[in-house]
Amino acid sequence: MAQPVHIIGAGLVGPLMAVYLARKGFDVTLHERRSDMRKTKISAGRSINLALTARGIQALDEVGLRDTVMKIAIPMKGRMVHDAQGNCDLQPYGQKEHEVIYAASRGLLNQMLLDAAESHKNVHIVFNRRCADYDIDKGLLTFADETSAKEDKVEAPVVIGADGAWSAIRKAMLGKVGNFNYSQSFLDYGYKELTIPPKDGGGFRIEPNALHIWPRHSYMMIALPNTEGSFTVTLFYPYEGKNSFEQLKTPAAVKEFFFREFPDAAPHMPELEQDFFTNPTGALVTVKCSPWHADGKAMLIGDAAHAIVPFFAQGMNSGFEDCRALNSLIVSSSPDWEDVFRRFGQMRKPNADAIADMAVENFIEMRDSVTNPQFILRKKVGFALEKRWPGKFIPRYSMVIFHPEIPYAEAQRRGALQDRILDKLCANISGPEQVDWAEAETLLRQMA
Repeated sequence: MAQPVHIIGAGLVGPLMAVYLARKGFDVTLHERRSDMRKTKISAGRSINLALTARGIQALDEVGLRDTVMKIAIPMKGRMVHDAQGNCDLQPYGQKEHEVIYAASRGLLNQMLLDAAESHKNVHIVFNRRCADYDIDKGLLTFADETSAKEDKVEAPVVIGADGAWSAIRKAMLGKVGNFNYSQSFLDYGYKELTIPPKDGGGFRIEPNALHIWPRHSYMMIALPNTEGSFTVTLFYPYEGKNSFEQLKTPAAVKEFFFREFPDAAPHMPELEQDFFTNPTGALVTVKCSPWHADGKAMLIGDAAHAIVPFFAQGMNSGFEDCRALNSLIVSSSPDWEDVFRRFGQMRKPNADAIADMAVENFIEMRDSVTNPQFILRKKVGFALEKRWPGKFIPRYSMVIFHPEIPYAEAQRRGALQDRILDKLCANISGPEQVDWAEAETLLRQMA
């Protein structure tokens, strides 16, 4: 008889993990508190649009889903930076043709992953089932039926918590695992989702093959394309203060703010005021904890283990990478789960912490630095160094986004060293053609 594994959460990471385990012969039950989104129109969860990058694509490729997902993905070759006057400047993500990231609908991707999981006979998905508790000692899950409020208990000797930033499995571990470390930190910013609809006759109103950014130093707005021609627009704005959500209390104030600060975007948002007051203001949280496991009974993956802010486009991608890493450690149909879970945590925890910190740093870069001439110069010099010495110098952004073979922690370490090199090379120049290449070679040799 196949060994049973219970996965809590059927968002993005849970179904992918189910596919991995099903392919190894496990009997997988996937529990989800929401209704089946393929049958009922519901929110796909956090509504910030998804950016799919190499780490996520690598995991999808391993389970044969890459081609399917790419049908709903739109390539974005760089950041389209919009200044206060409405002028645009495309800053490419990389130098090579394949160095792009992909916009994808969270809802469509979630549905594809559910279909992929359910296509395996040894995967069973139960909807409208909220995990209320996990008794780690007894190996007993408690569920509340979301439609009837009735509770039931399920024997579950092995549980994987993929139930997001507010994980019930993590909460159970917090109360029962000795020396369990947990922290959550919120940015002083919220986010509001808005929409740029398709043209009246169909098609995109603005450039579709770019991630659009309206940086305004202390806040910003972004927009990612959707396949039907619309853009998901997200305003990241302080909760309180002079420039903040608390100042936008009336439709007139909202309209005046958007037409003043985003003059080239606001005319494309005919439902601006309605969207603004209908859609909730979301929170931006980083979650860190350890250990990620409770003996060989419970394991956290994805946001349940390491929720991060969305500014490096790695929330979903790091979760998919979790699935790939955990799968690589399961080498038999009856593994020593305690050993597997322990080694998984040792492998992934330093990398999760690294990308969490880099994601917060990237928020500052996106909202403030992308219009700074010194930042643009450093970007160009970094590309020039990469072109001259490929492999020896890879910009940190490229390491994270395009090089899944480089762990996040290593990208962070090398990125800090490279920043010091760029500090020296860019100190007294105005263009990449003025770089002292002999000095650059010496500095790179010292870094190695």
